[in-house]
Amino acid sequence: METPLPYAFDNDDPEAVARHGQLPAILDEFTISRLSSLGDLTGRRCLETGAGGGSIAAWLALAAGPAGRVLATDVNTRHLPPSPPYDVLVHDLEKEPVPDGPWDVIHARLVLVHLPGREAVLRRLAAALAPGGALVVEDFASAFRRLVLAAPTPQAAELVDLYHELLVEHVLPAHGNDPTWAGRVPAAMLEAGLTDVDTLVQARSWRGGTAGALLIGANIAQAREDFLAAGMTQVQLDELGRLVTDPRLMVRDHFTYSTIGRRPPA
Repeated sequence: METPLPYAFDNDDPEAVARHGQLPAILDEFTISRLSSLGDLTGRRCLETGAGGGSIAAWLALAAGPAGRVLATDVNTRHLPPSPPYDVLVHDLEKEPVPDGPWDVIHARLVLVHLPGREAVLRRLAAALAPGGALVVEDFASAFRRLVLAAPTPQAAELVDLYHELLVEHVLPAHGNDPTWAGRVPAAMLEAGLTDVDTLVQARSWRGGTAGALLIGANIAQAREDFLAAGMTQVQLDELGRLVTDPRLMVRDHFTYSTIGRRPPA
C-alpha cells in the first residue's frame, strides 16, 4: 500500500490564508450551535484540535471563562493570532499522545478526515475525556455529488462537476483523506465506548463570490499540481478560478456531519 502524500492544504502555503478566512464563514455558526448544545461551559477544560485560524478556540475561551482552560493545537500554528486568550501547542494528533487532560470538551473539525489513522485517533480522544465529557467531531462528507444548484452555462456546471469528481476520487485520497469518513463517525464513537451519540448534518447554498464558492478557488490554488496530475488543464483551472467569483453560479457546500458522543459518567 502506498504511503499517502502530506496534507493537501499545508498551512505554510500562502493560499492557506484564504482557506482560513472562508472555512469559519462556512462552518462557525453551525459549530457554535453544536458546542452550545453541550450546556454551560464555564470552568470547563477544552481541547481544540486542528485549530486553524483559532475562531472556535476563541469562542471556547470566552465560553469557559477565566476558571476554564482552552488548549488549541495544530501541526502548524502560524495562522493563530498573537497573544490569544487560550494556550497554544504545536502538536501532531496522529503521531503524538493526546495532550494531558482529562478534557471536558474535545473538538475536532476537518481534522480526522485527513488522518490515515483516524479510527485510532478517535479512540485516543475518547479515552482522554473526563467522565461525562463530550467529543465533538465535524467533517465534510465530500463524496456526495451534485454541488451545482445553478450555473451561467451547462459547460460551467460540467467544469465544477469535473473539479469535484477529481477532488473526491484522486486529490483527497492521494493525501490520506477519506471522503466517506464523516458518515462512519457515529459507529466509531459507539465502538470507542461513547454514549448519547448524536449527529446533525448541514449544507447550504453559496453564490459565486461568497465563502462556499471561493473555497473551491482556494482548493485549486493550493492543490493546483494535484489537479493537473489528475487530468485538469491549466485553462480549465483558470476558468474555474474565474467562475467561483461569478454570482450566476450557485453551489451547495459539502454536507457537514457534526457528531457528539459522551464518555459515560464515573
